[in-house]
Amino acid sequence: MKTKLRKILFTAFAGAVFLSSCSPGDAPAEPQAAPTAEQGNFREKREQLVEHAIKIQELEDGDVIRAMREVPRHRFVPDDLQDMAYNDNALPIGYGQTISQPSLVGKMTELLELEPGDKVLEIGTGSGYQAAILAEMGYVEVYTIEIVPELAERAGNILDELGYTDVHIKQADGYYGWAEHAPFNTIIVTAAPDHLPAPLAEQLAEGGRMVIPIGPPGWYQTLWKFAKEGGELTAYNMGGVTFVPFTGEGIESAPTPTPESGQ
Repeated sequence: MKTKLRKILFTAFAGAVFLSSCSPGDAPAEPQAAPTAEQGNFREKREQLVEHAIKIQELEDGDVIRAMREVPRHRFVPDDLQDMAYNDNALPIGYGQTISQPSLVGKMTELLELEPGDKVLEIGTGSGYQAAILAEMGYVEVYTIEIVPELAERAGNILDELGYTDVHIKQADGYYGWAEHAPFNTIIVTAAPDHLPAPLAEQLAEGGRMVIPIGPPGWYQTLWKFAKEGGELTAYNMGGVTFVPFTGEGIESAPTPTPESGQ
């Protein structure tokens, strides 16, 4: 049965923060090896960043805030950008991809309304930072897909080094989701397709939530939150963002669905 898009509710949150796209080179420096103890200035900078994120994105979920305080973002960025790890902006990680703006990572995680036992699918592992935030919460099962083999391998290594060994990582085209582990209670997409991928809509569980940017590549997109009830999706407009484009054979070959078609 195809999921139907029931209606669009425009409820943009105030003060939406734009996520800057980057056009990095193809061979970034590798992230720094695990230190024996975290440098004190990193923790201080991270605390300042979290306080900033709470204010600018009006974060309220204590578990999300705690996870942001604990996950060392500097471990997920290339060596030459570590001094910028706790600035509130996206940073290039190579292969045309970025590590997302941390305050927006917090906001998107909060929009998932995670509950204990939820099975979460992330599309676009990238650096692994978003997966680490999800895993740090401690009560959800995390599945994540990355299309770039080098990034999937790197993210897996960093997550393992930091102790997030229960994160399930797959190198594949995220457009098709991860059918063998579906349905998922929540889905979070960290790259922007120009339409809602039908496989992801189908793999979202009844009562589930999906957070995804949708719009044309190279321009502003809209961040949508979808809720699935009775097999239908209700979409909430959460404001303007800018993400790197969704890539892969799936997005390139799929026909663009429209609300009127019911796809």
